[in-house]
Formats: sequence, C-alpha cells, structure tokens
Amino acid sequence: MTALVVVASLFVGVTLGVLGGGGSILTVPILVYLAGQGTKEAIATSLFVVGVTSLAALVPHARARRVRWKAGLLFGAFSMVGAYGGGRLAAYVPGTALLIAFALMMLATAVAMLRTSRRGAEPKPRRRDLPLKHIAVDGLVVGAVTGLVGSGGGFLVVPALALLAGLPMGIAVGTSLLVIAMNSFAGLAGHLSGVGIDWGLALTVTAVAVVGSVIGGRFAGRIPQDSLRRAFGWFVVVMGVFVLTQQLGTGLWGHPATWGVLGAVLLAVTVARVRAKSSG
Repeated sequence: MTALVVVASLFVGVTLGVLGGGGSILTVPILVYLAGQGTKEAIATSLFVVGVTSLAALVPHARARRVRWKAGLLFGAFSMVGAYGGGRLAAYVPGTALLIAFALMMLATAVAMLRTSRRGAEPKPRRRDLPLKHIAVDGLVVGAVTGLVGSGGGFLVVPALALLAGLPMGIAVGTSLLVIAMNSFAGLAGHLSGVGIDWGLALTVTAVAVVGSVIGGRFAGRIPQDSLRRAFGWFVVVMGVFVLTQQLGTGLWGHPATWGVLGAVLLAVTVARVRAKSSG
C-alpha cells in the first residue's frame, strides 16, 4: 500500500461526501493502476469501498436533514434488483463496449446538469416524491449500471432526484448516498459469485475513504446550490472524457474523421449558445 493509494482513497471519500457520486469511478482506476489489482477484482472491491463510504457520508447529511428517506429507500429498492442482476451478467458483457456506453451516459448527464445550472435556480418540484413508475424505471437502470461496471451510480441518481423529483441539489446529494450504498452492496453480491476480494486492501482503502467522506459531508451543506451543481457537472465531464479516451484508444484519435466530427459538434454547440443568448 503506497502513500499515493492512501491519498487517492481519501479523495474518493471527499468526492462522495461533497458531490454524492464519482467515488467508484475513481476507485477502480486506483485499484487497477496504483494497487495492481485485476479489473474484475477491482470492480468488486470498489463496490465494497463505495458502499461503506457512502453510508459514512450519509450520516452528516442525515443529521442536517438533507435526506428524503422515502424517495431514497424506494429508489434504492428497485436499484438493488438491477444491481444484483447486473453483477451476475457482468462477466458476459464486453468491457470496452460497456465502458464506452457508460462514458456517453456520464457526458449526457453532465450536459443536463450544466444546462440546469446555467438557467439558474432550482428545478421546480412537480411532486414531493417521484411517481412509482419513474422510481422503478430509473432505479432499475441505475442499478444495472452499478452492477455491470462497478459504479455506485451517483452520476445518475443525483440528476434523477434533482431534475425529475425536483429535490434541491443538497438534498438530492444526501439522498443519493443512501441509494449508492444500497446499489453497491447489491452489485457486490452479484460479483462475489465469480470473483474474490483482497479484504486487507479493501478495508484499508475503505477506512481512509470513510475519513474523506466525513470531511466532504461537512463541506457539502456550505457550498451554494448552483456552484455544487456546476462542479458536479464538470466533474462528470472530466471523468466521462477520461473513460472514453481510455477505451477508444490512440488510433481513433489520430484519424482526421474523428477531429472532423468533434469540430462539427463544437461548431454546433457554439452556434446553439449564440442563438440562445440572442433570443434570451
């Protein structure tokens, strides 16, 4: 166990405590590239680390009344079903295709969060809680992502709670930690049927991450809602681009067509922004 792994694990906890997501996205690379674990073992270990750390980060949010228990438990219950199934199916899904889709979902989520942030204010709540059918669909999707790729699902849970349920960002973050914990343990149960865990390493990383989550949880309530939303969105952009870059390989990035498509997308975004400002 190197000092770098300890520092990185601390950052995982702070990320979960402040943003309510992103921890598992960081944990897997830490375990693979810094601790030398295999991919399957790293995914299973990540689910354990993020599950325990999320529970620790949940405590300060709950004390500050930033958790909607009913919405969180309902969402988490459906998510656990998807997470367990995803964990069992993970061995049969090509890793590269799965992670590319995973990165694209992250980027789509980030765009939604950043657009809401730029429009200002909080999303107007339509209902006190999500309708049951929305909870079921969104929960199963988030759970499947958790089980398949070892992500706690925070990048999907927070937007679902904030945008669809109309929860303030701080409450969405706090509630998401409950869902992430439920997802992670269910996904871990699915993975344990085919992979073992180095419990010494897992417990060490978890202990350090828990300390970070407590620190992050204390800061979450002091950050302005709009700033928190913007930070979360850009964090997901960075993580999504990183995952996508790693999976697509260097050959694709050197192809002229790739840069042509990226240039066209950038031009379209720029034009859209100019037109939005002109009409606004």
